[in-house]
Amino acid sequence: MIPQRILIAGGGIGGLATALGLARKGIASLVLERSAQLGEIGAGIQLGPNAFHSFDALGVGDAARALAVYIDRLRLMDAISGEEITHIMLDEPFRKRFGNPYGVIHRGDLYGVLLRACQASPLIELRTSSEVVGYDQDGTSVTARIANGDTERGTALVGADGLWSNLRKQLVGDGKPRVSGHTTYRSVIPTEQMPEDLRWNAATLWAGPKCHIVHYPLSGWKVFNLVVTYHNDAPEPVAGKPVEAEEVMAGFTHVHERAQKIIRHGSGWKLWVLCDRDPVDTWTDGRVALLGDAAHPQLQYFAQGACMAMEDAVALAHCVDSYPGDLEAALKAYQDLRVLRTARIQLQSRAIGEHIYHPSGAHAALRNAIMRSYTSDDWYDAVQWLYGGNGLTGSGIESIGGKQHRLKAPALAS
Repeated sequence: MIPQRILIAGGGIGGLATALGLARKGIASLVLERSAQLGEIGAGIQLGPNAFHSFDALGVGDAARALAVYIDRLRLMDAISGEEITHIMLDEPFRKRFGNPYGVIHRGDLYGVLLRACQASPLIELRTSSEVVGYDQDGTSVTARIANGDTERGTALVGADGLWSNLRKQLVGDGKPRVSGHTTYRSVIPTEQMPEDLRWNAATLWAGPKCHIVHYPLSGWKVFNLVVTYHNDAPEPVAGKPVEAEEVMAGFTHVHERAQKIIRHGSGWKLWVLCDRDPVDTWTDGRVALLGDAAHPQLQYFAQGACMAMEDAVALAHCVDSYPGDLEAALKAYQDLRVLRTARIQLQSRAIGEHIYHPSGAHAALRNAIMRSYTSDDWYDAVQWLYGGNGLTGSGIESIGGKQHRLKAPALAS
């Protein structure tokens, strides 16, 4: 007998969201997580309105809203002059336009919301120390091969196993991720240590030559998330390596003293070298499909990594429910629904890193002049394709050929 459950490789945000989406359709799943404990590394996540659309579809909208901080604006600062370039208001007109707010949340808090919902569902089984290293399928079922030699069998397999996905290695075979050369350093600052004149209720981006700084409040204003990125041509992937403050400051000696002051308040720094991949149009192999960073890893500049994984989960569950008895057709439909929207985000994330976050000289002056010319309606039109989507609609291509495809900076990366 084939167990009537879908296997999910990876117990991160995308994997848990997938299990919840399937459970909402009455479908059982087994989540196989490689780590010995379920949890998330990192601090802040930005949540566009599309993230809240997904929360509602996954049945955790109220719980997620209760833990989010709702910021007033997205603020873009010139890291050389110390002056504001522009801002996007996130007040009632924004919420009315997109049907939900813009918020920020601690990654651990968001993960806890998803985990508690999974633990409460009789349709979801969670298993740790179970790294999926490959799969076999026979047309009626899929067998996941576990690193310890065990196997698990199910009706389908979803690879939500991240940037270094074992399932992508077998399904796509496109080698290692692309190293961007951008190094990100992360810290969390207690609010009382944040410079008082910079304790803004905003997601703030300081954009400078080959570098940027992002900060915003988290956890009920107890702390500020601080993320600084330097384009230093880092050659190899690195994740979560502790570093000294002197190394962090070395990439920001050329920015305004006001921006430097923020970095000096950081401590316990860790670095990540940012990686992504080129978009591909094949995420499925029979009864196997990729999801989240396993399918479409992106640079951080759209602040949409977790949001896209949750949209994927909503779309996958919808398609499985819509094609009863035909999982191969369901997974193909899921892929077709998601591939163009996520490809757009992958490619435009690279572009706005170059043209919004890191330009210098005349390039930066042109950015400032253009972005200062936008009205609120211009900004809202620019992000309609992104924040108006929910995993089932808003592919991101409806506006191509019209004004909405122009390069804008709709979010300030986490």
